[in-house]
Amino acid sequence: MKRALLHLSILVLMISLFQSCTVNNVKIDDKIGKFFKEKELVGTFGMFDNSRGDFTIYNLERFRENFPPGQSFMLFSKLVGLHTGKLASDTIEIEFDALNQMIGKDTLQYWVDSVKYGNKKWKKDSLMISADEQLGLMKRLYFKQLPFRASVQEAIKKQLIVENNAQHQLAYQKNEVAYKSKKIVWLLGWIEENRHVYPFVLNYETSLDAETATISEQLCKEILTHIGFFKGIM
Repeated sequence: MKRALLHLSILVLMISLFQSCTVNNVKIDDKIGKFFKEKELVGTFGMFDNSRGDFTIYNLERFRENFPPGQSFMLFSKLVGLHTGKLASDTIEIEFDALNQMIGKDTLQYWVDSVKYGNKKWKKDSLMISADEQLGLMKRLYFKQLPFRASVQEAIKKQLIVENNAQHQLAYQKNEVAYKSKKIVWLLGWIEENRHVYPFVLNYETSLDAETATISEQLCKEILTHIGFFKGIM
């Protein structure tokens, strides 16, 4: 009985410490939910304001849930391929499975372990990752903090840019994967305004036959506009 009470006391203390460390830098923005609901989607969104160290998150529970990365892992594979010399050029067009075969499972597993990518279960073909972890990956890529050559990270960063003008730079990778009779959609990237960078991750689920390319872009723009981007004030 005493041991159970001790464990309970420790758990309560850990929870209170976690909450006190994060309450001031995490904003739960439930208003973002309307953009998902209008499209009859279940999803999550997370953004990191690097200049202030603040997070904006919608649907925190899903944000921490693990999902298969699908071809969002292609970004990681290209980093490994270029860094190890398996991929000759960052502009080469190659199928996802062909690239991973070219690199080899042992090499991929080594780098998955080194970067601590998701649950790190590459060899078992059961790799899973959360939106929280994907956000951390995008932040590290932007600042070239991953354990790959800086030139390799810069090359991959350039590949992700979809808009680049005097007002802002928008960069992302979008993809989808079938999972439990649904389609899981990822959109990973960052937006930069007034020399401030904001890495973000969008994740949602829809039916297997849904067309998601336009929906993902529209959802991304709607959420970013809601937060205050594209007005030159961020």
